Amino acid sequence: MVERFGHTPKNGQLFLNALTHKSILNTSEIEVSNERLEFLGDAILDSIVAEFLYERFPDENEGYLTKIKSKVVSRNTLGTIGHDMMIGDVLRYNKNRTIKMETIEGNAFEAIVGAIYLDAGYEATRKSIIHHVFRKYVNLNRILEEEIDFKSRLFIWSQKNRLPIEFEVLLEESDGANWKYVVRVNISEREYGRGSGSSKKKAEQAAAQETLELLGEM
Repeated sequence: MVERFGHTPKNGQLFLNALTHKSILNTSEIEVSNERLEFLGDAILDSIVAEFLYERFPDENEGYLTKIKSKVVSRNTLGTIGHDMMIGDVLRYNKNRTIKMETIEGNAFEAIVGAIYLDAGYEATRKSIIHHVFRKYVNLNRILEEEIDFKSRLFIWSQKNRLPIEFEVLLEESDGANWKYVVRVNISEREYGRGSGSSKKKAEQAAAQETLELLGEM
């Protein structure tokens, strides 16, 4: 199992502990579960992902990076990674109890991260996550498409295709109580989607959504 992380253990007991769910403690002579390693692995993984995204998106602000990081380290994503890595096949747990496997696989994944950190240090753990786990088991492009807003998705598309993009305000008016904005997206000076809303931000989102639909990116 640990070989899937690109790591050869020095202290095998750490990894046995990482693969031990608390549900088995009262049914065997095993006395240590993976909860402490999960706690440690959660913190280490958070740091590694933050550093990775900071370097991967040098022009994005803190809010954007936080949004993507929260998705990458979410319970759902980690559970999927743990399932895809088939951690459940070697996990020690009480099979007589009804347990959501993806949850305990995701927790065990974090515990393994903690074990690698104690076994070999931060740099080895970072390389394991970036070069082995991310490369094989994390679809960052899909995560970006699912989680970020339409305007950000459109900017990513324009950067990938090296095409200049502009959000042009066509209308900005108020009846005294409410504002109305109309925005158009221009790509390489060609007109694409339009959107309207009670704020410029909402109008831009609507225009970006229509543009992505016109581009066949929705």
